[in-house]
Amino acid sequence: MIKILELFGGVGAPRKALINLGVEHKAIDYVEIDEKAVRTYNALFKEFSEYKKQDIRDWNLKPDILVHGSPCQDFSIAGKQQGASPEIETRSSLMWETIKIIQNMGVWKPRVVIWENVRNVLSKHMKINFDRYLIEMKKLGYSNSYKVLNAMDFGIPQKRERVFTISLLGEKKFDFSKLEKVPLKNISEFLEKKTDDKYIITQPSMLKKIGDGDNNFQGRLTIVKDWVYTITTKQLRCPNSGIIDLNNGKYRLLTEKECWRLMGFDDKDFEAALKVIPGRTGCLNNSLYKQAGNSIVVPILEAIFKEII
Repeated sequence: MIKILELFGGVGAPRKALINLGVEHKAIDYVEIDEKAVRTYNALFKEFSEYKKQDIRDWNLKPDILVHGSPCQDFSIAGKQQGASPEIETRSSLMWETIKIIQNMGVWKPRVVIWENVRNVLSKHMKINFDRYLIEMKKLGYSNSYKVLNAMDFGIPQKRERVFTISLLGEKKFDFSKLEKVPLKNISEFLEKKTDDKYIITQPSMLKKIGDGDNNFQGRLTIVKDWVYTITTKQLRCPNSGIIDLNNGKYRLLTEKECWRLMGFDDKDFEAALKVIPGRTGCLNNSLYKQAGNSIVVPILEAIFKEII
């Protein structure tokens, strides 16, 4: 049985990937500060365990795999780009807590550590701390490999590029070239056939930004054709993932369910989340958008797990 430790675990994409692969596993701990994300996690995996909003409960842990996705906002181009220096307390600096947790495990160490974050961690401004992380992991006995992976290479029609750093205990390095790529699925498989009118864009300021050009954070809103742009935690305020042309002079936002599908979750997962995070009647559910934007694309994790388990 594989023992997994999830730090800053969100709604549990690693667990979902292991379940999809049919891998027998046990989550020996799960740490997440967002109480609503914890509720969703428990709803998705209620047959296994139930967690509370917490810090790590016990240093005496012996996981085989540790997955952490420290909050990306301080690395992100869309965020404040404050970085993750251990001397500065930002959300993204929680990556150093992962180092401390491994150090405090003593002789036992996870044989695999996976860290996912935004591509901007490799930018000139941010890479000094990324390199420091690699150095600290090497001191702990790990061999590090990293690569930018795009969800579109794993069947998901979302242009979502993330840096995956995989650290293997010992001398062997992870070979990203062995990852199994999946043909891109048709966007129509992810879009709902009928949607509520609440998703129709009516704000004049947003309607003015609609166009067919490239999407960007300050510019125009792009109409979805074959794929969407990156789903973010700010999906309602800044729908940079793209919008849907209803072909009647109207446009709509992606629905919460569509965003979950585009992260690799199935409708059963979404319905379980909606049951515990119902939102307000007649309003869009910002929490479920945020949970999708914070997650890791499940099929990418599946491809990685196939190579390390």
